[in-house]
Amino acid sequence: MELTEMRRIPGGTVTLHDARRKEHRTVELESFEIGMFPVTEELFAELLGVPSQHPRRPAGDLSWLRAIRFCNAASEWEGLDPAYSYDGEDVTWHVDSDGYRLPTEAEGEHACRAGSTGPHYGPLDEVAWTAADGVTSPQDVGGRLPNLNGLFDMLGNVWEWCWDLLDPERYDDYRVFRGGGFADEAWSVRASTRRGGAPRMHHDDVGMRLARGGFDAVDAAQGWSARADAERGGRGGPRPFGWTPRR
Repeated sequence: MELTEMRRIPGGTVTLHDARRKEHRTVELESFEIGMFPVTEELFAELLGVPSQHPRRPAGDLSWLRAIRFCNAASEWEGLDPAYSYDGEDVTWHVDSDGYRLPTEAEGEHACRAGSTGPHYGPLDEVAWTAADGVTSPQDVGGRLPNLNGLFDMLGNVWEWCWDLLDPERYDDYRVFRGGGFADEAWSVRASTRRGGAPRMHHDDVGMRLARGGFDAVDAAQGWSARADAERGGRGGPRPFGWTPRR
């Protein structure tokens, strides 16, 4: 049984921007798969046996750790090798696994842009649910136009967790989420915007999207590197509760 429809995204390059550090870096990506839609309440309920009040809405209020566990549950459901192992809250990504996982932030931005170079892949009022719509909760997936990769809700509706650390030099274990949410103004709902939170943080406008793809490496793939995380790590900076600063 296939859990969710996936799209094959061709390899290519994407340039990531870190506004705080005033840095740009270009990442070479291999092809990978990513879900056409964010994970819905219906899919979450089917795998984990939890209530689903709005089946077609994105599953929100998810912590990064719960998203990781859902990825493994999805892999086990389909008989795939889990992408993650964990010891408490210490999570390891087995880069060569073909199981479901969170996208890296380079994969997320590349899939979102679909060849576009501006902040959005289409007129924002046509492709994304944002604060301009005056909604007070996530909306059913697929209600706005997709990008040229055939992906819906890559901007707006709910933010989506990625695998990567946000900025270990300053924020320790915070993980990245991308895409913007239903309550965000246009300046925040952009293909390049990166925000994040602690692994246990959860909020009603933060969800997830499944990815797949294994690679011939041990601790580096698709713009992420365990070595780079370790080199940038540290505990010297301030750690705001929940959300990161705007810049």
